[in-house]
Amino acid sequence: MKTRTPFTQAYDQLPDTLPVFPLGGAVLFPGGTLPLNIFEQRYLNMIHDAIKTHRLIGMIQPLDQHAVPELYQVGCAGRITRYLETTDGRFEIVLTGVCRFRVQRELETVRGYRMVVPGWSEYESDYDDQSASESAVAMLHASLRAYFDNHGIDADWSLLDQLEPELQASTLVSALSLDNEDKQLLLETPNLEERLRAFAALLIEKDAVSAQRH
Repeated sequence: MKTRTPFTQAYDQLPDTLPVFPLGGAVLFPGGTLPLNIFEQRYLNMIHDAIKTHRLIGMIQPLDQHAVPELYQVGCAGRITRYLETTDGRFEIVLTGVCRFRVQRELETVRGYRMVVPGWSEYESDYDDQSASESAVAMLHASLRAYFDNHGIDADWSLLDQLEPELQASTLVSALSLDNEDKQLLLETPNLEERLRAFAALLIEKDAVSAQRH
């Protein structure tokens, strides 16, 4: 995880309970970043409380559109690495992905926001500096170029090529119009190698479906 800093918790310092922010389509990956605009009172409370403690928030996708939705079982804890208080009472924050977790059970709400007991052990490898094979990187690049061409998307490849494969994947998964289920599938892949290959396969599949429709 190349974005680890001296302020990031060690694996054995990860908390036993975690506030969670259910938000469809907003998938955070270990080592990736996610900007958020916080304005609901319950989530303002959550940010206040997280800043006073471990600075971690669990990003997790809802499974439905109910007022209190069911949640996917896997999310990613992000550390608040940047925040700005606005004059109209909002927080503009940036989360940096630290470690994925599996929900063990949900607790009572705290000041309006949801809390879970996270299981970290399945994803301890998120703390490792992961690499991917050249073939996996090449497969993703080829599928991205084809996808961009087929959908008329202009991309600054000189900028993309400067990013590590880990950041390329996390940035593009968030930027492209993928279904929530697709993003969840990529989040739950065991490691970077498999994530790049799964991402490439997903783009190839979407291009094939698009071609059939036309």
